[in-house]
Amino acid sequence: MPMLERSYVDRNTVHHLQAFKPNSKVAGYTVLKELGRGAASIIYLVQDAKTKQIWALKHVAKQSPKDQRFLDQTETEYAIGSQIKDSRVRRCVRLIKNRKLLTVREMYLIMEYVDGVSVERARPTDLRSALQISSQVAAGLAAMHDLGYVHADMKPNNVVVLDDGKVKIIDLGQSCAVGAVKPRIQGTPDYIAPEQVHRQPITPQTDVYNLGATMYWVLTGNNIPTALPKDDRLVGSLDAGFIELPPPPSEINPDVPNRLDYLVMRCVEPEVERRPVDMHAVVDSLASIVAELEAQDDAAADDIDDDEDGGGAPTPSISPETSSKPTVTDAKADEA
Repeated sequence: MPMLERSYVDRNTVHHLQAFKPNSKVAGYTVLKELGRGAASIIYLVQDAKTKQIWALKHVAKQSPKDQRFLDQTETEYAIGSQIKDSRVRRCVRLIKNRKLLTVREMYLIMEYVDGVSVERARPTDLRSALQISSQVAAGLAAMHDLGYVHADMKPNNVVVLDDGKVKIIDLGQSCAVGAVKPRIQGTPDYIAPEQVHRQPITPQTDVYNLGATMYWVLTGNNIPTALPKDDRLVGSLDAGFIELPPPPSEINPDVPNRLDYLVMRCVEPEVERRPVDMHAVVDSLASIVAELEAQDDAAADDIDDDEDGGGAPTPSISPETSSKPTVTDAKADEA
């Protein structure tokens, strides 16, 4: 079957968790192959022995007290992922807990199998693709927000694009209820919002910032400055007022239109109140930008003489570099 031809290995590897071999029986499922590894987990492609349905199974084990947070994240991923029915967010369907002396020692999370390529590993090379992906992600996040949850770790590696161009948002391990205050800093340094660094309430506008940082990278190939400095400064974090704003995307990629420039820069505003009011506003803005570009394409096509060959305006590129689509799949396991 084509879905078995791809594999994905995360950069974080699990050295202390014993891997299951193909054809092993695990919690009523048959292991077909390993898909990926995380800090305390391994993801497998499995088949339900009764229904023959294909799933992804995340095995998380507690080897030491510090691993408890990975069990907690897995429980969170199931609690939220099992409630969200939007097709752009990966479904979680079952959580199996194994106990030893009344203590949960390992978990098996059964999830929708996502056969695609992460945006981090296959960055879009044209503006239309970037907008299509961003629009789908924004709509998926808006659906989460409508149910009262924030993803809180949106980044290119958590967006998987399928062969048909549809998008799946993955890794809900750091997701939380709107307004939650995390007990510790969680997020990815290149995409993290100031309120995450300073352990302030997490809101839909946190996802707006994370998505804005993701769109900036997609459009330019560069990361924005965040509240976690990347240089040798002695400070561990920066207050919102001291975070340097990046140059507008159009200064790096001239094909970025003014309205998209404006939207991305608003999304990555360090001050929460300066960002779009919610993710639905981002969805609407992206839809308007796409419609405007399509109208420009139609107008350009009308100007082409009927006797000439050609199919309208060329598609603006994001990067002069071209890259082949890597053969990777399924989302990664959770990260610390």
